[in-house]
Amino acid sequence: MMHAALNDPTPVVFITGASAGFGAAIARRFAGLGARLVLAARRYERLEALAAELTGGGAGSSPGGGRAAAVHLVRLDVRDRGAVDRAIAELPPELSEVSVLVNNAGGALGLSPAQTADPDDWEQMVDTNIKGLLHCTRALLPGMVARDRGHIINIGSVAAETPYPGSNVYGACKAFVAQFSLNLRADLLGSRVRVTDIEPGMAETEFSLVRFKGDQERAAAVYQGVKPLSAEDVAEAVVWCATLPEHVNVNRLELMPVMQAFAGFAVKRA
Repeated sequence: MMHAALNDPTPVVFITGASAGFGAAIARRFAGLGARLVLAARRYERLEALAAELTGGGAGSSPGGGRAAAVHLVRLDVRDRGAVDRAIAELPPELSEVSVLVNNAGGALGLSPAQTADPDDWEQMVDTNIKGLLHCTRALLPGMVARDRGHIINIGSVAAETPYPGSNVYGACKAFVAQFSLNLRADLLGSRVRVTDIEPGMAETEFSLVRFKGDQERAAAVYQGVKPLSAEDVAEAVVWCATLPEHVNVNRLELMPVMQAFAGFAVKRA
């Protein structure tokens, strides 16, 4: 494990989708560095369990053995712009100056071709992966710009760059994340606010279980016979980007397990 050091000794790190998977692993990793955490998710009971873990200290409480300097929990559906604005406006004063926003909330639903896909799944993916990210970014970015300091870290996907059957709207959403991240960099030129798009490949979390709507067998088959990325692997990448010297910006970071690579063009022959 790398030995990261925070540029700000006690930054405020706001993580969406923090109740499980990448979000929980990222929270643990920042807690190990003594950060102050704002953890947001819909599943509040999971946030409470995570908060107890991260503030309890002791061996194994978080990577690095440290514990969070503070943890504030927010029951939040990022699709609701009003709720996002209220949650951020109501942050305790000592946590109001957010240093790092990790836009992690998102996910895929279904793997059907476009002609048979469920339009409700499409709308939910757009609302979470795109609109939710926009709501959180727009609410926190002005403060970062005013302080001339901060970091927006968006969790994208290799699906943004590489199409595959059934990834129609999910891949398009993550392509939006990639392009929006780059355009933020253009808008922020002249400020010291950083923007990074992290694009993981195959990773074993609840991702496939959500995609297949609770079908355990189908979700498990995705990872059969291969060692995928873990949530902790992705958390390491996030923290590495966040702890580089402040003049360094990682625009986009793509990572995949060794046993995953790019396929050739598909050809349907008569």
